[in-house]
Amino acid sequence: MRPVTISEQTYRDKVYGCWLGKNIGGTVGAPYECRKEVLELTFYDPVPAEPLPNDDLDLQLVWLKMLQERGIYPTVSDFADYWVKHLGPYPWNEYGFCRKNLNRGLRPPISGCYDNYYIDEMGSPIRSEIWACVAAGDPGLAAQLAWTDAVLDHAGGEGVYGEMFWAALQAAAFVIPDVETLIGIGLSMIPIHSRIWRVIRDAVWCSNNGVEWAEARERVLRDFGHHNPCHAPQNHGFTIIGWLYGEDFGDKLCKAVNCGYDTDCTGATLGATLGIIGGTAGIPDDWRKPVGEGIVLHKFTEDLDAPADVTALTDQTVEIGLRMLAERSDISEIGEADEAPADVLDLLFDNTRALAALSQDPQSTIETVEGYDIALHYGGEPVLRPGIAKTVGVSVRKDGHPIQAQAALSGPDGWSITAAGEMLGQQRFTLRAESVADNNTVTASVTVDGRQLSAEYLMLGPGAAPGFPCGVNVERCPKCHARIESCICGK
Repeated sequence: MRPVTISEQTYRDKVYGCWLGKNIGGTVGAPYECRKEVLELTFYDPVPAEPLPNDDLDLQLVWLKMLQERGIYPTVSDFADYWVKHLGPYPWNEYGFCRKNLNRGLRPPISGCYDNYYIDEMGSPIRSEIWACVAAGDPGLAAQLAWTDAVLDHAGGEGVYGEMFWAALQAAAFVIPDVETLIGIGLSMIPIHSRIWRVIRDAVWCSNNGVEWAEARERVLRDFGHHNPCHAPQNHGFTIIGWLYGEDFGDKLCKAVNCGYDTDCTGATLGATLGIIGGTAGIPDDWRKPVGEGIVLHKFTEDLDAPADVTALTDQTVEIGLRMLAERSDISEIGEADEAPADVLDLLFDNTRALAALSQDPQSTIETVEGYDIALHYGGEPVLRPGIAKTVGVSVRKDGHPIQAQAALSGPDGWSITAAGEMLGQQRFTLRAESVADNNTVTASVTVDGRQLSAEYLMLGPGAAPGFPCGVNVERCPKCHARIESCICGK
Protein backbone atom coordinates (compact mmCIF):
# COMPACT_ATOMS: atom_id res chain seq x y z
CA MET A 1 0.00 0.00 0.00
CA ARG A 2 1.52 3.31 -1.12
CA PRO A 3 1.04 6.22 1.26
CA VAL A 4 -0.29 9.67 0.50
CA THR A 5 2.64 12.05 0.11
CA ILE A 6 2.34 15.76 0.92
CA SER A 7 5.25 18.00 0.01
CA GLU A 8 6.71 19.94 2.91
CA GLN A 9 6.03 23.19 1.02
CA THR A 10 2.34 22.31 0.60
CA TYR A 11 2.12 21.08 4.18
CA ARG A 12 3.60 24.23 5.68
CA ASP A 13 1.47 26.51 3.49
CA LYS A 14 -1.77 24.73 4.41
CA VAL A 15 -0.94 24.74 8.13
CA TYR A 16 -0.32 28.48 7.88
CA GLY A 17 -3.61 28.92 6.01
CA CYS A 18 -5.39 26.92 8.70
CA TRP A 19 -4.25 29.09 11.60
CA LEU A 20 -4.70 32.34 9.68
CA GLY A 21 -8.20 31.29 8.63
CA LYS A 22 -8.97 30.34 12.23
CA ASN A 23 -8.03 33.83 13.42
CA ILE A 24 -10.00 35.50 10.63
CA GLY A 25 -13.20 33.50 11.06
CA GLY A 26 -13.17 33.75 14.84
CA THR A 27 -12.67 37.51 14.68
CA VAL A 28 -15.53 37.93 12.21
CA GLY A 29 -17.93 36.03 14.43
CA ALA A 30 -16.82 36.97 17.94
CA PRO A 31 -18.77 40.27 18.27
CA TYR A 32 -22.01 38.42 17.56
CA GLU A 33 -21.58 35.30 19.70
CA CYS A 34 -24.85 34.00 21.14
CA ARG A 35 -27.08 36.30 19.08
CA LYS A 36 -29.89 34.18 17.68
CA GLU A 37 -31.25 36.44 14.96
CA VAL A 38 -30.27 36.45 11.29
CA LEU A 39 -27.30 38.75 10.74
CA GLU A 40 -26.29 40.75 7.65
CA LEU A 41 -22.50 40.80 7.63
CA THR A 42 -20.55 41.21 4.41
CA PHE A 43 -17.19 41.94 6.10
CA TYR A 44 -15.71 42.47 9.56
CA ASP A 45 -18.01 44.71 11.61
CA PRO A 46 -16.29 46.33 13.39
CA VAL A 47 -13.08 46.12 11.38
CA PRO A 48 -10.37 45.00 13.86
CA ALA A 49 -6.76 46.11 14.24
CA GLU A 50 -5.72 42.66 15.46
CA PRO A 51 -7.35 39.24 15.95
CA LEU A 52 -9.80 38.98 18.80
CA PRO A 53 -8.91 36.56 21.63
CA ASN A 54 -10.73 33.26 21.30
CA ASP A 55 -10.74 30.05 23.32
CA ASP A 56 -11.21 28.26 19.98
CA LEU A 57 -7.50 28.84 19.37
CA ASP A 58 -6.14 29.08 22.91
CA LEU A 59 -7.04 25.54 23.96
CA GLN A 60 -5.22 24.22 20.91
CA LEU A 61 -2.14 26.23 21.84
CA VAL A 62 -2.20 24.40 25.17
CA TRP A 63 -2.41 21.05 23.38
CA LEU A 64 0.53 22.05 21.19
CA LYS A 65 2.55 22.74 24.33
CA MET A 66 1.46 19.36 25.70
CA LEU A 67 2.66 17.59 22.53
CA GLN A 68 5.98 19.41 22.75
CA GLU A 69 6.51 18.47 26.38
CA ARG A 70 4.79 15.07 26.72
CA GLY A 71 5.34 13.68 23.23
CA ILE A 72 3.17 12.52 20.34
CA TYR A 73 1.28 9.77 22.18
CA PRO A 74 -0.89 11.93 24.49
CA THR A 75 -3.10 10.16 27.02
CA VAL A 76 -6.34 11.38 28.50
CA SER A 77 -4.38 12.04 31.70
CA ASP A 78 -2.01 14.33 29.81
CA PHE A 79 -4.97 16.41 28.67
CA ALA A 80 -6.28 16.59 32.23
CA ASP A 81 -2.90 17.71 33.54
CA TYR A 82 -2.56 20.51 31.01
CA TRP A 83 -6.14 21.66 31.53
CA VAL A 84 -5.41 22.10 35.23
CA LYS A 85 -2.10 23.82 34.49
CA HIS A 86 -3.24 26.35 31.89
CA LEU A 87 -7.06 26.55 31.64
CA GLY A 88 -8.30 26.64 35.23
CA PRO A 89 -10.12 30.02 35.10
CA TYR A 90 -12.43 29.09 32.22
CA PRO A 91 -15.92 28.93 33.80
CA TRP A 92 -18.22 28.40 30.85
CA ASN A 93 -20.49 25.44 30.48
CA GLU A 94 -18.55 22.20 29.81
CA TYR A 95 -15.22 23.86 30.67
CA GLY A 96 -16.35 24.68 34.17
CA PHE A 97 -17.74 21.21 34.85
CA CYS A 98 -14.67 19.50 33.45
CA ARG A 99 -12.50 21.41 35.91
CA LYS A 100 -14.98 20.81 38.73
CA ASN A 101 -14.69 17.06 38.14
CA LEU A 102 -10.91 17.17 37.80
CA ASN A 103 -10.69 19.09 41.07
CA ARG A 104 -12.53 16.38 42.98
CA GLY A 105 -10.36 13.66 41.50
CA LEU A 106 -12.42 12.32 38.61
CA ARG A 107 -10.30 11.80 35.51
CA PRO A 108 -11.27 11.39 31.84
CA PRO A 109 -13.44 10.18 30.29
CA ILE A 110 -15.84 10.30 33.27
CA SER A 111 -14.68 13.88 33.96
CA GLY A 112 -16.33 14.85 30.68
CA CYS A 113 -19.84 13.66 31.41
CA TYR A 114 -20.53 13.36 35.14
CA ASP A 115 -22.84 16.18 36.30
CA ASN A 116 -22.07 17.89 32.96
CA TYR A 117 -25.21 19.13 31.21
CA TYR A 118 -23.14 20.61 28.38
CA ILE A 119 -21.62 17.56 26.67
CA ASP A 120 -23.47 18.31 23.42
CA GLU A 121 -21.93 21.76 22.96
CA MET A 122 -19.20 23.38 20.88
CA GLY A 123 -16.28 23.42 23.32
CA SER A 124 -14.52 20.46 21.70
CA PRO A 125 -15.47 20.70 18.00
CA ILE A 126 -13.63 24.03 17.95
CA ARG A 127 -10.38 22.24 18.91
CA SER A 128 -10.09 20.03 15.81
CA GLU A 129 -7.42 21.86 13.82
CA ILE A 130 -4.39 20.86 15.86
CA TRP A 131 -5.18 17.18 15.21
CA ALA A 132 -5.85 17.77 11.51
CA CYS A 133 -2.54 19.60 11.13
CA VAL A 134 -0.33 17.13 13.00
CA ALA A 135 -2.08 14.18 11.29
CA ALA A 136 -2.34 15.78 7.85
CA GLY A 137 -3.53 13.28 5.27
CA ASP A 138 -4.51 10.69 7.90
CA PRO A 139 -8.16 11.32 8.89
CA GLY A 140 -8.41 8.19 11.05
CA LEU A 141 -5.44 9.22 13.17
CA ALA A 142 -6.79 12.78 13.43
CA ALA A 143 -10.17 11.44 14.60
CA GLN A 144 -8.52 9.18 17.16
CA LEU A 145 -6.54 12.09 18.60
CA ALA A 146 -9.68 14.23 18.61
CA TRP A 147 -11.54 11.61 20.67
CA THR A 148 -8.77 11.63 23.28
CA ASP A 149 -9.14 15.40 23.52
CA ALA A 150 -12.92 15.69 23.38
CA VAL A 151 -13.79 13.21 26.13
CA LEU A 152 -12.06 15.48 28.63
CA ASP A 153 -15.17 17.66 28.74
CA HIS A 154 -17.74 16.07 26.39
CA ALA A 155 -17.57 12.31 26.97
CA GLY A 156 -20.58 10.51 25.49
CA GLY A 157 -21.89 13.66 23.86
CA GLU A 158 -22.29 15.29 20.47
CA GLY A 159 -19.23 17.42 21.15
CA VAL A 160 -17.04 14.34 20.75
CA TYR A 161 -18.59 13.52 17.38
CA GLY A 162 -18.18 17.10 16.21
CA GLU A 163 -14.48 17.25 16.99
CA MET A 164 -13.85 13.87 15.36
CA PHE A 165 -15.80 14.95 12.26
CA TRP A 166 -13.87 18.17 11.74
CA ALA A 167 -10.46 16.72 12.59
CA ALA A 168 -10.88 13.97 10.00
CA LEU A 169 -12.34 16.27 7.35
CA GLN A 170 -9.61 18.86 7.80
CA ALA A 171 -6.86 16.21 7.77
CA ALA A 172 -8.22 14.97 4.44
CA ALA A 173 -8.33 18.56 3.14
CA PHE A 174 -4.52 18.51 3.01
CA VAL A 175 -4.92 15.99 0.17
CA ILE A 176 -8.20 16.61 -1.68
CA PRO A 177 -10.35 19.75 -2.13
CA ASP A 178 -13.79 18.38 -3.04
CA VAL A 179 -16.30 19.60 -0.48
CA GLU A 180 -18.79 16.73 -0.50
CA THR A 181 -16.05 14.10 -0.46
CA LEU A 182 -14.45 15.81 2.53
CA ILE A 183 -17.80 15.93 4.33
CA GLY A 184 -18.28 12.23 3.58
CA ILE A 185 -14.87 11.43 5.07
CA GLY A 186 -15.71 13.35 8.24
CA LEU A 187 -19.08 11.66 8.55
CA SER A 188 -17.52 8.21 8.12
CA MET A 189 -15.75 8.67 11.46
CA ILE A 190 -18.85 9.24 13.61
CA PRO A 191 -22.06 7.31 14.38
CA ILE A 192 -24.91 7.65 11.91
CA HIS A 193 -27.32 7.93 14.85
CA SER A 194 -25.69 11.14 16.09
CA ARG A 195 -27.43 14.47 15.62
CA ILE A 196 -24.21 15.90 14.20
CA TRP A 197 -24.27 13.29 11.42
CA ARG A 198 -27.93 13.92 10.66
CA VAL A 199 -27.83 17.73 10.64
CA ILE A 200 -24.84 17.74 8.31
CA ARG A 201 -26.54 15.32 5.96
CA ASP A 202 -29.62 17.52 5.92
CA ALA A 203 -27.59 20.67 5.20
CA VAL A 204 -25.96 18.91 2.25
CA TRP A 205 -29.39 17.74 1.04
CA CYS A 206 -30.69 21.31 1.18
CA SER A 207 -27.79 22.57 -0.90
CA ASN A 208 -28.15 19.80 -3.46
CA ASN A 209 -31.90 20.27 -3.82
CA GLY A 210 -32.18 23.99 -4.37
CA VAL A 211 -33.34 24.95 -0.88
CA GLU A 212 -32.54 28.64 -0.33
CA TRP A 213 -30.08 29.71 2.39
CA ALA A 214 -32.72 31.19 4.70
CA GLU A 215 -34.93 28.13 4.47
CA ALA A 216 -31.98 25.80 5.08
CA ARG A 217 -31.16 27.78 8.24
CA GLU A 218 -34.76 27.48 9.42
CA ARG A 219 -34.74 23.72 8.77
CA VAL A 220 -31.70 23.36 10.99
CA LEU A 221 -33.36 25.30 13.80
CA ARG A 222 -36.69 23.54 13.44
CA ASP A 223 -35.31 20.00 13.40
CA PHE A 224 -32.04 20.30 15.35
CA GLY A 225 -32.30 23.58 17.22
CA HIS A 226 -31.71 24.13 20.93
CA HIS A 227 -32.26 27.10 23.21
CA ASN A 228 -28.57 27.13 24.12
CA PRO A 229 -26.71 29.04 21.39
CA CYS A 230 -23.60 26.89 21.82
CA HIS A 231 -25.40 23.58 21.20
CA ALA A 232 -23.30 21.67 18.67
CA PRO A 233 -25.79 20.16 16.17
CA GLN A 234 -27.36 23.45 15.08
CA ASN A 235 -23.98 25.15 14.78
CA HIS A 236 -22.57 22.33 12.67
CA GLY A 237 -25.51 22.78 10.34
CA PHE A 238 -24.76 26.49 10.08
CA THR A 239 -21.07 25.91 9.34
CA ILE A 240 -21.91 23.50 6.53
CA ILE A 241 -24.54 25.89 5.16
CA GLY A 242 -21.98 28.70 5.01
CA TRP A 243 -19.49 26.46 3.26
CA LEU A 244 -21.95 25.13 0.66
CA TYR A 245 -23.95 28.30 0.00
CA GLY A 246 -21.16 30.89 -0.01
CA GLU A 247 -19.60 32.07 -3.27
CA ASP A 248 -16.04 32.79 -2.12
CA PHE A 249 -13.89 32.85 1.03
CA GLY A 250 -15.49 35.92 2.58
CA ASP A 251 -19.03 35.12 1.52
CA LYS A 252 -18.77 31.60 2.94
CA LEU A 253 -17.62 32.96 6.32
CA CYS A 254 -20.36 35.58 6.38
CA LYS A 255 -23.10 33.14 5.40
CA ALA A 256 -22.08 30.85 8.28
CA VAL A 257 -21.83 33.69 10.80
CA ASN A 258 -25.07 35.28 9.56
CA CYS A 259 -26.94 32.19 10.76
CA GLY A 260 -26.26 33.48 14.28
CA TYR A 261 -25.84 31.46 17.51
CA ASP A 262 -22.22 30.36 18.24
CA THR A 263 -20.83 32.67 15.59
CA ASP A 264 -17.18 32.81 16.64
CA CYS A 265 -17.02 29.02 16.49
CA THR A 266 -18.79 28.58 13.16
CA GLY A 267 -16.66 31.30 11.60
CA ALA A 268 -13.39 30.04 13.07
CA THR A 269 -13.93 26.40 12.07
CA LEU A 270 -14.95 27.29 8.53
CA GLY A 271 -12.12 29.80 8.18
CA ALA A 272 -9.59 27.17 9.21
CA THR A 273 -11.08 24.59 6.84
CA LEU A 274 -10.99 26.99 3.90
CA GLY A 275 -7.43 27.93 4.86
CA ILE A 276 -6.33 24.30 4.64
CA ILE A 277 -8.06 23.69 1.31
CA GLY A 278 -6.83 26.84 -0.43
CA GLY A 279 -3.63 27.48 1.46
CA THR A 280 -2.30 31.01 1.83
CA ALA A 281 -3.26 31.95 -1.71
CA GLY A 282 -6.89 31.11 -1.02
CA ILE A 283 -7.27 33.82 1.64
CA PRO A 284 -7.81 37.26 0.08
CA ASP A 285 -5.60 40.13 1.22
CA ASP A 286 -8.56 42.27 2.31
CA TRP A 287 -9.50 39.56 4.84
CA ARG A 288 -5.89 39.04 5.99
CA LYS A 289 -4.82 42.63 6.59
CA PRO A 290 -7.18 43.58 9.47
CA VAL A 291 -6.08 40.67 11.70
CA GLY A 292 -2.44 40.53 10.66
CA GLU A 293 -0.22 37.74 11.96
CA GLY A 294 -0.61 38.21 15.68
CA ILE A 295 -1.95 35.81 18.29
CA VAL A 296 -3.91 37.35 21.17
CA LEU A 297 -4.54 35.08 24.15
CA HIS A 298 -7.73 35.11 26.17
CA LYS A 299 -7.31 36.40 29.72
CA PHE A 300 -8.36 32.99 31.12
CA THR A 301 -5.42 31.18 29.49
CA GLU A 302 -2.73 30.98 32.17
CA ASP A 303 1.07 30.71 32.21
CA LEU A 304 1.37 29.73 28.56
CA ASP A 305 4.43 30.65 26.51
CA ALA A 306 2.43 30.66 23.29
CA PRO A 307 3.75 31.34 19.80
CA ALA A 308 3.79 35.07 19.16
CA ASP A 309 2.32 34.94 15.66
CA VAL A 310 0.91 32.66 13.00
CA THR A 311 4.32 32.02 11.44
CA ALA A 312 5.75 30.79 14.76
CA LEU A 313 2.64 28.70 15.37
CA THR A 314 3.00 27.18 11.92
CA ASP A 315 6.66 26.33 12.53
CA GLN A 316 5.89 24.63 15.83
CA THR A 317 2.90 22.75 14.44
CA VAL A 318 4.90 21.48 11.46
CA GLU A 319 7.70 20.30 13.75
CA ILE A 320 5.25 18.15 15.73
CA GLY A 321 3.46 17.02 12.58
CA LEU A 322 6.64 15.74 10.97
CA ARG A 323 7.25 13.58 14.04
CA MET A 324 3.63 12.45 14.30
CA LEU A 325 3.34 11.32 10.69
CA ALA A 326 6.75 9.64 10.70
CA GLU A 327 5.98 7.59 13.82
CA ARG A 328 2.22 7.12 13.95
CA SER A 329 0.80 7.21 10.42
CA ASP A 330 0.87 4.35 7.94
CA ILE A 331 -1.09 6.17 5.23
CA SER A 332 0.42 9.68 5.06
CA GLU A 333 3.94 11.11 4.84
CA ILE A 334 5.71 14.39 4.18
CA GLY A 335 7.97 14.19 1.14
CA GLU A 336 9.36 16.12 -1.79
CA ALA A 337 6.24 16.27 -3.97
CA ASP A 338 2.48 15.94 -3.61
CA GLU A 339 1.44 12.47 -4.70
CA ALA A 340 -1.70 10.42 -4.09
CA PRO A 341 -2.06 6.74 -4.94
CA ALA A 342 -4.96 5.45 -7.01
CA ASP A 343 -6.70 4.14 -3.89
CA VAL A 344 -6.38 7.44 -2.02
CA LEU A 345 -10.09 7.56 -1.12
CA ASP A 346 -9.89 4.06 0.36
CA LEU A 347 -7.14 5.36 2.64
CA LEU A 348 -8.91 8.59 3.56
CA PHE A 349 -12.23 6.89 4.35
CA ASP A 350 -10.61 4.20 6.55
CA ASN A 351 -12.31 4.67 9.94
CA THR A 352 -10.65 1.81 11.84
CA ARG A 353 -8.93 4.10 14.32
CA ALA A 354 -12.04 6.20 14.84
CA LEU A 355 -14.16 3.14 15.59
CA ALA A 356 -11.56 1.86 18.05
CA ALA A 357 -11.65 5.19 19.87
CA LEU A 358 -15.45 5.28 19.93
CA SER A 359 -15.57 1.75 21.36
CA GLN A 360 -14.11 3.05 24.62
CA ASP A 361 -16.46 3.56 27.54
CA PRO A 362 -17.30 7.19 28.44
CA GLN A 363 -18.41 6.02 31.91
CA SER A 364 -14.87 5.07 32.87
CA THR A 365 -11.61 6.48 34.08
CA ILE A 366 -8.48 5.59 32.12
CA GLU A 367 -5.07 5.61 33.75
CA THR A 368 -2.00 4.97 31.59
CA VAL A 369 0.68 2.93 33.34
CA GLU A 370 3.89 2.02 31.48
CA GLY A 371 2.10 2.39 28.16
CA TYR A 372 -0.96 0.33 29.14
CA ASP A 373 -4.38 2.02 29.41
CA ILE A 374 -6.07 0.57 32.50
CA ALA A 375 -9.75 1.52 32.70
CA LEU A 376 -12.14 1.32 35.60
CA HIS A 377 -15.68 1.08 34.20
CA TYR A 378 -18.15 2.61 36.63
CA GLY A 379 -21.23 1.16 34.96
CA GLY A 380 -23.00 4.49 35.45
CA GLU A 381 -22.25 7.25 37.92
CA PRO A 382 -18.96 7.04 39.88
CA VAL A 383 -20.84 6.62 43.16
CA LEU A 384 -21.24 3.74 45.62
CA ARG A 385 -24.32 4.02 47.81
CA PRO A 386 -24.43 2.42 51.27
CA GLY A 387 -26.04 -1.00 51.35
CA ILE A 388 -26.50 -1.20 47.58
CA ALA A 389 -24.29 -3.44 45.44
CA LYS A 390 -22.54 -1.85 42.46
CA THR A 391 -20.79 -3.83 39.72
CA VAL A 392 -17.79 -2.25 38.00
CA GLY A 393 -15.28 -3.53 35.45
CA VAL A 394 -11.57 -3.39 34.68
CA SER A 395 -10.09 -3.58 31.19
CA VAL A 396 -6.70 -2.98 29.60
CA ARG A 397 -5.74 -1.57 26.20
CA LYS A 398 -2.41 -1.16 24.45
CA ASP A 399 -2.05 1.17 21.46
CA GLY A 400 -5.84 1.51 21.35
CA HIS A 401 -6.56 -2.22 21.19
CA PRO A 402 -8.01 -4.43 23.99
CA ILE A 403 -5.58 -6.98 25.40
CA GLN A 404 -5.90 -9.88 27.80
CA ALA A 405 -5.00 -9.23 31.43
CA GLN A 406 -5.70 -10.63 34.89
CA ALA A 407 -7.17 -8.06 37.25
CA ALA A 408 -7.92 -7.71 40.93
CA LEU A 409 -9.70 -4.86 42.70
CA SER A 410 -9.33 -3.56 46.25
CA GLY A 411 -10.97 -0.76 48.19
CA PRO A 412 -11.26 0.77 51.65
CA ASP A 413 -11.46 -1.32 54.81
CA GLY A 414 -14.95 -2.67 55.36
CA TRP A 415 -15.85 -2.88 51.68
CA SER A 416 -16.83 -6.22 50.18
CA ILE A 417 -15.39 -6.74 46.68
CA THR A 418 -16.11 -10.01 44.88
CA ALA A 419 -15.33 -11.22 41.37
CA ALA A 420 -18.38 -11.15 39.06
CA GLY A 421 -17.14 -12.78 35.88
CA GLU A 422 -16.40 -11.18 32.53
CA MET A 423 -18.50 -9.07 30.17
CA LEU A 424 -17.77 -6.68 27.31
CA GLY A 425 -14.05 -7.38 27.58
CA GLN A 426 -14.04 -6.38 31.25
CA GLN A 427 -13.28 -8.35 34.39
CA ARG A 428 -16.22 -7.50 36.62
CA PHE A 429 -16.35 -6.93 40.38
CA THR A 430 -19.27 -6.31 42.71
CA LEU A 431 -18.76 -3.69 45.43
CA ARG A 432 -20.81 -3.34 48.60
CA ALA A 433 -20.35 -1.29 51.76
CA GLU A 434 -22.64 -0.39 54.63
CA SER A 435 -20.88 2.95 55.13
CA VAL A 436 -19.33 4.99 52.32
CA ALA A 437 -17.15 8.07 52.83
CA ASP A 438 -17.39 11.02 50.44
CA ASN A 439 -14.13 10.20 48.66
CA ASN A 440 -12.73 6.69 48.34
CA THR A 441 -9.79 5.10 46.54
CA VAL A 442 -10.25 1.92 44.54
CA THR A 443 -7.10 0.18 43.29
CA ALA A 444 -6.93 -2.04 40.22
CA SER A 445 -3.98 -4.47 40.11
CA VAL A 446 -3.40 -6.12 36.74
CA THR A 447 -1.04 -8.73 35.38
CA VAL A 448 -0.34 -8.14 31.70
CA ASP A 449 2.50 -9.37 29.48
CA GLY A 450 4.29 -10.64 32.58
CA ARG A 451 4.12 -7.25 34.31
CA GLN A 452 2.44 -6.30 37.56
CA LEU A 453 0.76 -2.91 37.23
CA SER A 454 -1.66 -0.94 39.40
CA ALA A 455 -3.78 2.18 39.11
CA GLU A 456 -5.91 4.13 41.57
CA TYR A 457 -9.38 5.57 40.96
CA LEU A 458 -11.87 7.73 42.80
CA MET A 459 -15.23 6.35 43.92
CA LEU A 460 -17.56 8.92 45.41
CA GLY A 461 -20.00 8.44 48.23
CA PRO A 462 -23.47 10.01 48.11
CA GLY A 463 -22.32 12.89 50.29
CA ALA A 464 -20.00 14.03 47.48
CA ALA A 465 -22.64 13.56 44.78
CA PRO A 466 -25.59 15.84 45.57
CA GLY A 467 -26.24 16.60 41.90
CA PHE A 468 -26.22 19.90 40.03
CA PRO A 469 -29.09 21.71 38.28
CA CYS A 470 -29.14 21.50 34.50
CA GLY A 471 -28.37 24.67 32.57
CA VAL A 472 -26.58 26.36 35.48
CA ASN A 473 -22.87 27.18 35.28
CA VAL A 474 -20.27 26.75 37.98
CA GLU A 475 -19.83 29.75 40.26
CA ARG A 476 -17.69 32.57 38.89
CA CYS A 477 -16.04 35.68 40.27
CA PRO A 478 -18.36 38.71 39.93
CA LYS A 479 -15.43 40.95 38.93
CA CYS A 480 -13.20 39.01 36.54
CA HIS A 481 -15.86 36.37 35.68
CA ALA A 482 -13.37 33.52 36.02
CA ARG A 483 -14.24 30.27 37.75
CA ILE A 484 -14.44 31.32 41.39
CA GLU A 485 -11.70 28.92 42.52
CA SER A 486 -9.32 30.33 39.88
CA CYS A 487 -10.11 34.04 40.14
CA ILE A 488 -7.60 36.19 38.21
CA CYS A 489 -8.39 39.52 39.88
CA GLY A 490 -5.03 39.59 41.63
CA LYS A 491 -2.95 38.74 38.57
